[in-house]
Amino acid sequence: MSRDILSAAESIPSSCLHRIFRAAERREAETGTEVVKLHVGDPYFDPSDDVTDAFVDAVRRGDTKYTGVEGLGGLREAVVDKLRTDNGLDAAVSRLLVTPGSCQGLAALFQTLTGPGAEILIPELHWPVHIQQALLAGLRPVLYPLGPDLRPDPEAIAAAATPRTRVLLVNSPANPSGVVLDRGELRTLLDLARTRGWHVVSDEAYEHFLYDGEHTSMASLERDAPPEERVVHSVFSFSKSFAMTGYRLGCVALADDRTADVMKVVQEANIIGTSTPVQYAGIAALKSRAESTAANRKLVQHNRDVFLSPLVEAGLLRELPAGGWYAMLDVSRTGLDAETFADRLLASKGVAVVPGEGFAMRPDADDRGRVRDHDYAPWARHLVRVAFCVDPAALETGVNRLIEFVDECGGGAAAG
Repeated sequence: MSRDILSAAESIPSSCLHRIFRAAERREAETGTEVVKLHVGDPYFDPSDDVTDAFVDAVRRGDTKYTGVEGLGGLREAVVDKLRTDNGLDAAVSRLLVTPGSCQGLAALFQTLTGPGAEILIPELHWPVHIQQALLAGLRPVLYPLGPDLRPDPEAIAAAATPRTRVLLVNSPANPSGVVLDRGELRTLLDLARTRGWHVVSDEAYEHFLYDGEHTSMASLERDAPPEERVVHSVFSFSKSFAMTGYRLGCVALADDRTADVMKVVQEANIIGTSTPVQYAGIAALKSRAESTAANRKLVQHNRDVFLSPLVEAGLLRELPAGGWYAMLDVSRTGLDAETFADRLLASKGVAVVPGEGFAMRPDADDRGRVRDHDYAPWARHLVRVAFCVDPAALETGVNRLIEFVDECGGGAAAG
């Protein structure tokens, strides 16, 4: 086979998240000292005991066989009850698919909604994996502009669209910015999508981590429309709300039965089914969700309020993020670009953060999702992302070392 024939996967750059992950591992191996990890969105708290017990009990009693591609019936029913009660969705078991993590659910959903050559609208500041998922599905990403407050501008989104646009991605609370869209903003975006005939993918992985208001699920805004007229497909995760990152469990609530049937075919080809013991753990998590999600949100909010405030005082963070697990810092006063800043911070202080340019990659893709070239938005070259879901002591240490490093750079003087 000719090496000139490039697959979509071979052409896609590795994300900034994995580069810094590997760099932190190398430093620990080379120095024998632990890195302060502010680059990974992995919580310092664990799932509740009932989640662990449900997983172990399923294994011990032999509930380790295949389930249907849609997922365990009891889990799907529990999720539908949660979506109706907590999120205001008119969900149905027939339109609910269990997935091995919301990440895989998103990838399968992109494969489900449209074919190669279609375009998907993704915010210009985005989770890098969204770009990778779209490209692997053969979609051409089109980045839509955000305002100075990193909120979507409906007029700019409409202007970025083309006749080939088929999907609009909405992520609230947002990774990496922490921006939370209110009901009015979501309604405006939904009206635009419905007018243009677009699907909407609503990534709600951080639904339980809002610190100044209540979460609005976009699909709740069209619950009164017949399913065949709905356009919002919602993706949820057990990883964040229940601290089940390594379990790999998520779900997708499809807008209509036809799309759900198509996604079942995609999942049959991709996964056969989700881990059965993990699904029993998910049932247990949902039974105690009110207590566990409130407790987990309180832990992360404490980290935000206490340990990110010095970054605001230092002028590195404009305001505390309204939601999610991450904050985007502006380190331009050091005179260093984000990549250099992250490398030197890791080398001199043993603190790992993620350069912000990687969240603003601009791929040039052909009609089959193969990347011909890529660059990064220049406005992101001084941004870095920190995760504040980590152990409080590590977060405090990391923030203090980061501020110390900024001071050592001489502030704005370093630019000259």
